Amino acid sequence: MTAPVLVVDDEPLVRKSLARALERSGADVVTAADGKEALEKFQEFGSSVIFADVRMPGMDGLTLLRSVKRLQPDATVVLVTGFGSDEIVAQAREAGAAHVLEKPVTHAELDRLLAVLTRRAEAPPAPENPILTTNPKMEAILALARRVARTDATVLIQGETGSGKEMLARVIHRQSGRERGPFVAVNCAALPESLIESELFGHEKGAFTGAIGRRAGRFEAASGGTLLLDEVTEIPLGLQAKLLRALQEGEVVRVGSSHPVSVDVRVVAVTNRDLRTEVMEGRFRQDLFYRLNVVSLRLPALRERAGDIPLLARHFLLKYAAAYHSRAEGFAPDAMQKLLTHTWLGNVRELENVVQRAVILCANAQIGADDIVLEESPLEPLAVGGRTMTELQRDVILSTLARLNGNRTHTAKALGVTVRTIRNHIRKYRMAANAGDGGTIAASSGE
Repeated sequence: MTAPVLVVDDEPLVRKSLARALERSGADVVTAADGKEALEKFQEFGSSVIFADVRMPGMDGLTLLRSVKRLQPDATVVLVTGFGSDEIVAQAREAGAAHVLEKPVTHAELDRLLAVLTRRAEAPPAPENPILTTNPKMEAILALARRVARTDATVLIQGETGSGKEMLARVIHRQSGRERGPFVAVNCAALPESLIESELFGHEKGAFTGAIGRRAGRFEAASGGTLLLDEVTEIPLGLQAKLLRALQEGEVVRVGSSHPVSVDVRVVAVTNRDLRTEVMEGRFRQDLFYRLNVVSLRLPALRERAGDIPLLARHFLLKYAAAYHSRAEGFAPDAMQKLLTHTWLGNVRELENVVQRAVILCANAQIGADDIVLEESPLEPLAVGGRTMTELQRDVILSTLARLNGNRTHTAKALGVTVRTIRNHIRKYRMAANAGDGGTIAASSGE
């Protein structure tokens, strides 16, 4: 791992013992005696893997976990406790802990866990071209992507959820002159609005509550390589001007500072929305749109390239059969027919999930139709009467809110979107209702 593992425990002997065990497993380690010192070192060293004791004076492990997740949502935090009650485990999981270990921790247990965490923090290089297709439209897109990759032009990739946008961004990075540089992905939808600026541009010590040390942002981390801005439409309007300046000037200003920092970054922006529509409706700056839209690639939905379904299904079958030591080695004709006639609103990601589940369920050499479990989309039963997709979407969101007693968090989870997306739709529906367009907005009883 490029950044050291951070070990936090108020007991010196336990701290030293755990650090030595991790070092024997091949990790670089830094230590902290309490939660406050841990946050300082976390921001100083950029550790992506943290081992923290649960019971510590001052800031306990759960509080540290929540603070770390606010600063870096993708950080991997392992809590270590001598009191492994179900309540502590549940609280840790809810707060985002990757694992909860009970003391005493064995060397073998640490070796296995560190190997998993290392693979998670530093994924092995993906194959040269992970996008499998025989579809002429997809092949043309890949050919264009390869040509664009040789330049430093900003790229905008649009397409439905699960259609392979991030995979295409990685293809562009690997085939560019920046392939030896970092590939840094930021999911803008997963970050609280209050932290997006700090996450992108970094911050100085004391810039805001909890900023107890200087921290470089994702632009600086990606310098010399590629920065993927996933769900770029989720960046607030007020911050879009600063993003535009960073793209135009090649420099960022950390939160709490007035001194620009030069960065050498190639930006690939990704969205599952129509960015022109977002501009027309005032949710996205027009000048930023033109700056991102130097080269635009729009991925087709899987239902537009149905001829690729057998190829992709076979690929996923081999992948998961090897992973699960399954006997499955092919699809029965009725099973393949079932795959070919499904709508696939979740695209390639949905297909992969269905095949993975089928491999688990299959007890024979061939996957049968009964092994193919398809989940009906909530939009499908409503697609009648010539109604627009916007109207269908509104009905789905409001009916799900009503069914879940107005809870936005549960609604977002049920629909596979972010809480911010639900919040934005509710605001839009309320504005329409106040303007006299009709409709009732379900009460929202919490996040």
